[in-house]
Amino acid sequence: MGLPLEQCRLYTFIDAAYLGSRQPAEIAGQLCDGGSDLIQLRAKNASAAEVCRLAGQIKPVLDNAGVSLVINDHWDIACKIGADYCHLGQEDFFGAGLTDAAELRPLEIASPLPLVGLSTHAPAQAEQAIAAHPAYIAIGPIYATPTKPTAVPVTLDYVRWAAANVTIPWFAIGGINLTNLDAVLEAGATRICVVSAILNAPNLAEACRKFKQRL
Repeated sequence: MGLPLEQCRLYTFIDAAYLGSRQPAEIAGQLCDGGSDLIQLRAKNASAAEVCRLAGQIKPVLDNAGVSLVINDHWDIACKIGADYCHLGQEDFFGAGLTDAAELRPLEIASPLPLVGLSTHAPAQAEQAIAAHPAYIAIGPIYATPTKPTAVPVTLDYVRWAAANVTIPWFAIGGINLTNLDAVLEAGATRICVVSAILNAPNLAEACRKFKQRL
């Protein structure tokens, strides 16, 4: 487990869609070197076996750097490999009939289980998510993003709402880059998720450092 969420600022990603010929462990090392506080493995079109394989390559790097690993979507894999967090979307959590994060944590399992993060796209979803007792929520997508091209931006209005109403840790996500970062921070965000603006940068560690300095 890395930093407590309250101290986390920069949440980065190892997204299979942006890997190209690069090795996941190499990217993990660069993201850690740049100051990432949490790193999510996201492989939307990969099989469970492939996600498990990628996670196995990444986790030792993050453990060595003291950075928390988040597994996207796959609760069973997050448990199996000992990830710190599992991030779930609205459909993965509420669409599956869940109403509280505790429902994922059966009493017969005594070992530490991943904490849960939930995606939200509107104030009503945020309120429902908070009532489910996650460790954190994501607020977005703030801007249009190539990562989720069909998602409608929620704009800075949702960031302002979150800043005024959300008391658990929350991260602004979606199309955030060094050009629009100041506007996101001025709207009240203190924690951000960055995907393509870092993964498409020529130097990942340097890109992370630039975001971290601004945060």
